[in-house]
Amino acid sequence: MRHMPEATLILKTKTIHAGGVVEMVIWALPKSVPPSSHKFKYRLVLVRDGRRIVGYDNERGKGDHKHVRETQMTYQFKDIDTLIADFVADVEKHSS
Repeated sequence: MRHMPEATLILKTKTIHAGGVVEMVIWALPKSVPPSSHKFKYRLVLVRDGRRIVGYDNERGKGDHKHVRETQMTYQFKDIDTLIADFVADVEKHSS
C-alpha cells in the first residue's frame, strides 16, 4: 500500500480584532476536498461574543463558501492570496 503525503500546514494565525478573534488556518493537501477543485483546505473566521461574524471554509460536500453573520453563500476560490484578501475585506466591512 502506498503512503499518501499528509496535509501541510501553511498558515495558522490567531489575532484579536474589533472586539473579537480572527483565526486563519490553511493546509496544502495532496488532493482536493470534493467538490473543491484546488488542493487546499481552509478555515478563516471572525468570532465575537461566541458568534461567527464572518467565516470562509471549504467543508467536504459543501465546497468553497463563506458565511456573513447568518447568511451562507458560495465563494469562488482563485488562490490563497485572494482568499485572504477577500476574507480580510469582509472582516473590515462586517466587524462594526
